[in-house]
Amino acid sequence: MNVTPSEKAVDLSGSPLPIDRVVCVARSVAHVRLAPEAKRRIQDARGVVDRATTDGLPHYGVNTGFGSLARKRIDASDLRELQRNLVRSHAAGIGTPLPSESVRAMMLLTAASLARGHSGVRVEVVECLVAMLNAGITPVVPSVGSVGASGDLAPLSHVALALIGEGEVIVDGRAQPAGAAIRSRGIEPVTLEAKEGLALINGTHLMAAQGALACHDFEMLFRAALVAGAMSIDACRATDAFLDPRVHEVRRQPGQALVARELTRLMHGSEIVRSHIENDPRVQDPYSLRCMPPVLGGAWDAFQHVKGVIERELGAVTDNPLVFAEPDAIISAGNFHGMPLAIPLDLLSIAVSHVAGISERRTYLMLAATDPEAHLTAYLSPKPGLHSGLMIAQYTAAAACNEIIGLATPASVSNIPTSAGTEDYNSFGPRAAAKARRAIELAEHVVAIELLCAAQGIELHRPLKAGTAVEHAIARIRKEVPPLAFDRSPTADINAIVAMIRVGELG
Repeated sequence: MNVTPSEKAVDLSGSPLPIDRVVCVARSVAHVRLAPEAKRRIQDARGVVDRATTDGLPHYGVNTGFGSLARKRIDASDLRELQRNLVRSHAAGIGTPLPSESVRAMMLLTAASLARGHSGVRVEVVECLVAMLNAGITPVVPSVGSVGASGDLAPLSHVALALIGEGEVIVDGRAQPAGAAIRSRGIEPVTLEAKEGLALINGTHLMAAQGALACHDFEMLFRAALVAGAMSIDACRATDAFLDPRVHEVRRQPGQALVARELTRLMHGSEIVRSHIENDPRVQDPYSLRCMPPVLGGAWDAFQHVKGVIERELGAVTDNPLVFAEPDAIISAGNFHGMPLAIPLDLLSIAVSHVAGISERRTYLMLAATDPEAHLTAYLSPKPGLHSGLMIAQYTAAAACNEIIGLATPASVSNIPTSAGTEDYNSFGPRAAAKARRAIELAEHVVAIELLCAAQGIELHRPLKAGTAVEHAIARIRKEVPPLAFDRSPTADINAIVAMIRVGELG
């Protein structure tokens, strides 16, 4: 489950992009190359578009208006202006700019889709995108504006605006006019030809980019959540009997069985479990401990579906119309529609809500210290009353979970038509993606709080040791977070553990 991006070059050959390569380009200036076979496909498709401009027939997006204006024929002398005006008018985003990693991932996915040879652009357009990525030039893209139906029109238009030398870009951490910044790196802005503006802005590349980053981050989160759960079992002096593989075999749910196996592995060698096998009056532990396999397993199975959808989209062509070279064909359809991504991305927020929710319940269980057999102090305080311990860390986890509950409300179920009714059923996939990414960010902090508390709980059982893998995680945490000997602000400790979660250092 651990994915570590390398610095190896990413080739745009037409093949699906692996999630880890998207992360690599998004989060570092990894080199991107346009493969020779992709250039040939791009040129073949461009030939179809060039021939269409002189055949006297109307072709949507080539010599017509857009959306509800599709019946307006455009003179051949105005085709360049048509594409330039399209980009300018559609760059209507508002709000806080997207993080650079989201924009870079979106640019990569756009270039990869165009390189599959069904969009009808010239090679120069794709090469300009690639050159900007390699030069570390990131367009400023407002975060709000896409309804996720005719692709991510507004966000992609802000990228296309930079390609033609307009708008703003970030270079070396500073916003500056796009044209001068691009030229300063030896890159010439593009003059758009027929269909090229539409091809650049009419795809699911923001949704898919956010989905790819979310999938990577969820895997890191989930691994840490399993470590936190195993650590909490030992911190609460709970039993591991519920991990018996026979239990999960008869349930027949793959995620549940996987979680049980992972918890068993993490807890292997626990001296704490063995210390209270006899004469422990407790019959069953609370659900937040005992039901981790079905709850976290259900979240994992849901995630596997989401990840499969995103992986398929990373090999897709999603603009409109599509161009086919053998025989010549330009076909208007609906591959730009975001619903295949919107529903799974909504599901991802729901899965995250349960990873976070059951984690917060285990934190509450440890801090409440209502079970005398757990041998924990109230709020894991070194001196309850004089020191409040980690009391308020649970408040923070609860606040994060409350926000996640709101984020888990689906974006894709509510429709608002656009384009004078031509676009009469939209997906709002970009909102689903944004909510999923925010939910993951919050959940990272919830799980970090559990890890902070569980590690402190295990300190109260020393010299007994937890499972071998759990002890490795505690040792990693202790490099930056000392045990709680007196009250201090937990914020820095929580943030330090979140940083470990994000790079896969726990588990």
